[in-house]
Amino acid sequence: MLQFTSESMKPENMAGLVLVDFWAPWCGPCRIAAPILEQLSEEYEGKVAFAKLNIDDYPEVAAGLGVMSIPTLILFKDGKEIDRIIGMMGKPAFKAMVEKHLV
Repeated sequence: MLQFTSESMKPENMAGLVLVDFWAPWCGPCRIAAPILEQLSEEYEGKVAFAKLNIDDYPEVAAGLGVMSIPTLILFKDGKEIDRIIGMMGKPAFKAMVEKHLV
């Protein structure tokens, strides 16, 4: 899983489908979501890139995308947001979000 920063979180670095997990180390639900997202990154390897962005380290990126609570997962296609999940929804919901955007 990629670790995004304010520098790498740019449209030119987000070709194809990229799912970004906005999280923080103190967030309990984020810690629950992390291993699920790791599993999904393996299941969708080559189809969807998975990345994390720590909002404590890069609050300006989160604010710029309107991330108000965490965990927030944003799915991008070629650098443009196409879907979003706010909160800990579990593997079926995360998987459904990805599946509906695979062509």
